[in-house]
Amino acid sequence: MRRFSNTILTGLPMLLWALSALADTDGVFDEYRAMFGDENPAIFVIDEGEELWLTAAGPKAVTLENCDLGLGPGVVEGAYAQLPRYFQDAQRVQDLESRLEYCMIHLQGRSAADIHARPYSLRGDLGTEMEALVAWIAEQSRGLPIAPGQAHVQERNAYALGESLFYYRAGPHDFSCATCHGQSGKRIRLQALPDLTGHDGAAEAYSSWPAYRISQGLVRTMGWRMRDCFRQQRMPELIMGSEASVALQTYLAVNAAGAAMAAPGLKR
Repeated sequence: MRRFSNTILTGLPMLLWALSALADTDGVFDEYRAMFGDENPAIFVIDEGEELWLTAAGPKAVTLENCDLGLGPGVVEGAYAQLPRYFQDAQRVQDLESRLEYCMIHLQGRSAADIHARPYSLRGDLGTEMEALVAWIAEQSRGLPIAPGQAHVQERNAYALGESLFYYRAGPHDFSCATCHGQSGKRIRLQALPDLTGHDGAAEAYSSWPAYRISQGLVRTMGWRMRDCFRQQRMPELIMGSEASVALQTYLAVNAAGAAMAAPGLKR
């Protein structure tokens, strides 16, 4: 298993404290990221994800090695970059999380209720199985172009639904995704907000998720990011792998198409 240098590990608590004490400016975070270099703490979660992929689980006591992520059973390299996509066996468009859920149910015999009981960790928790698997699988697409499916009619429908949801205003604050991410040059609490309607902003954002969140000490997935945006809009909780979640991710992935995957990223 890979390890950090002693300098990085020794200075981590002090750096976290310093970040919390300073204004959250782009410059401060860029300096912090530069100090880490290539040593993203997500590497430990990536190793765990690979172990989970190869570990027999569920009532059937089998591994996920025959899970088809779109490129054939067991093929992981490059799979994440081509999601979301339509799967004939499921007869729906799936992102990575919903596809892993499908494999856990059909290969391992696990229940949807158990999988949905804790797909994402809370602050202060240890990471979840889903987060670790997503981190490892995403890392196998690093450097490859984002190329979500759009050949099938359901894939195109998912994009159209995602676009509609992106601009849909609702909730007590009458917010939409576009309220924060519909134009360039916007900030919240000094945090830069990318314009996700265009290629450059969508590419920068989508290519770096899943990501290690420094402020939380956890790897977060794109599904979690979508759900947390709904929370901040005071909308009903977005369910992992739901049609709405997959549609929003399809919208972002298509807008980001052609950019190189850089996940897992490093976020504030």
